[in-house]
Amino acid sequence: MRLAIRIVQTLIALLVLALLVGGWWYVPGELKRQPVLTGSSEDASVRQGERRRSYVLYVPQKVAERPALLVVLHSSQSNGEHMRSDSGYRFDALADRDGFLVLYPDGFEGHWNDCRRAASYSARRLNIDDVGFLSGMIERLQRERGVNPAQVFVTGYSNGGQMALRMAAEAPDKVAGIAAVAASLPSADNDACRSAGQPKAALLMNGTRDPINPYAGGRVTLFGFGDRGNVLSAEDSALALAQRNGQGGEPSVDRLTQPGPVWTQRQRWAANGGPPVELVTVFGGGHLLSQSLYRPPRMLGRGDPQLDAPAEIWRFFSDLSPNELVR
Repeated sequence: MRLAIRIVQTLIALLVLALLVGGWWYVPGELKRQPVLTGSSEDASVRQGERRRSYVLYVPQKVAERPALLVVLHSSQSNGEHMRSDSGYRFDALADRDGFLVLYPDGFEGHWNDCRRAASYSARRLNIDDVGFLSGMIERLQRERGVNPAQVFVTGYSNGGQMALRMAAEAPDKVAGIAAVAASLPSADNDACRSAGQPKAALLMNGTRDPINPYAGGRVTLFGFGDRGNVLSAEDSALALAQRNGQGGEPSVDRLTQPGPVWTQRQRWAANGGPPVELVTVFGGGHLLSQSLYRPPRMLGRGDPQLDAPAEIWRFFSDLSPNELVR
């Protein structure tokens, strides 16, 4: 009997050890190396109604005379500072090079109140005015930092990408363009937003093997938990945005990285002179922002080792000509 008990105890201990080792390998992310940055980050907060909202502002050492502003929105259960590391600090490094400001705001209790009607997190249940919060921050930085109103861009990852789509829909006068990573437009039955229908430059970046936001469309869950409702496919989302912008016809297609287990292609709708729309497809890619400095949790899938996603997003924004920003 004692031998049997010891065997059972040993098996349980081995199982626990295996789970711990598996969790250590599968779940955490890792910053591979600390980047060399020349600017400074400022942690602060502002009052919005009865609440204080926090943010991080990255200011490069050499700021342009009328700097652009890039607003970077984090994923679910995260915050602005974590988004800096999740992106490998690449947006900060690009700001050092080109002299723009980077704003990393914090969502409410780790989430953004995006357009998805089915979402159940507190930002959605309490109907937090994140459009008002972000619009107020943009206006404040225009007043205090001389930000060029014609060069305000919003990008986001996952829940943050959904929030970027909401800003384009409901506050198009505040932003010149948006980029949504690992996010797609909500289906009609899941869309709680009132879109102004204004043409707006937009980039979508999605992996074909995303385990959370399905590339082919359908139900969004966190590995089977936390139902976020249905979304359109990545391609249907891009087509809907292109049609809103008056961009018909076939897109141009460019290969961004060499074919391999994970590789990237870009489709671009820009033939009719209005704001362009791009779909960057990471074939074999998961639910993440590909870059080389940060290894995301393995449970989110694979990234393209050749793709610098933050640089591709900033390329899209910085290449916009004045006549492409509005129509």
